[in-house]
Amino acid sequence: MSVDSVEQIYREHHGWLHRWLRGKLGFSDEAADIAHDVFVRLLHSRNTEALREPRAYLRIMARGLLIDHYRRSDLMRAWQQTLAALPEAEAPSAEAQVSILQTLMRIDALLDDLPAGARDAFMLSQLHGMTYADIATHLGVSLITVKRHMLKAFQACLAA
Repeated sequence: MSVDSVEQIYREHHGWLHRWLRGKLGFSDEAADIAHDVFVRLLHSRNTEALREPRAYLRIMARGLLIDHYRRSDLMRAWQQTLAALPEAEAPSAEAQVSILQTLMRIDALLDDLPAGARDAFMLSQLHGMTYADIATHLGVSLITVKRHMLKAFQACLAA
């Protein structure tokens, strides 16, 4: 997509997109950040759908970024609650906290990219300590399917 066409879409629709995002988020700064990210992605996009239906296209892109925003916020909140529950003497250093949070976000993105079955099997195994047989029963799938799901999840972890 050309810079000129993105510039035209920006001039015609940025205000609308920012207001729409502000209505979803309630915060002008976060809405502005996400609106900016939408147009950066649009600039790098090769999809000409944005030229035919710009608002629909911008809204779809913004919804995806909103989902990412909410996921990061939830992860950050859970991390902060975990830190608050730790005795002060056991709290990791500020540098370690940043490193741990970045790792958690990478893991979250990795899990989000997995197919639902592989993600569910992996989470049941790693977080709940379930055996493959228990996972198969819980998910209503065969044992070989659980093994395939776990293989896919472990391969994704190794690739990351």
